[in-house]
Amino acid sequence: MRKETLELDAWLKDLSPSDALRRWFNHDPERWAEFSARYRVELRDEPAANAVRELVARARRKTLTLIYAAKDEQHNSAVVLRGVLQRLLAR
Repeated sequence: MRKETLELDAWLKDLSPSDALRRWFNHDPERWAEFSARYRVELRDEPAANAVRELVARARRKTLTLIYAAKDEQHNSAVVLRGVLQRLLAR
């Protein structure tokens, strides 16, 4: 599926893990815990923090669907982002 063919409300590129973190992780499940921790730190810094706030506001109004390109359904940035959003929404 190509992003150009999707009907998306938003493509928040600022939420992507940094290139350095993504390359370090390299989808290695052995690095998952460390990747998750490092990515959560990145999400607290701007401009990602602003994008997280935007998603929280959207989630309070309607259902969000997070998409990702990774083949591993359990070890990808969308899983971490979902957890961050769930914690923020529970406050």
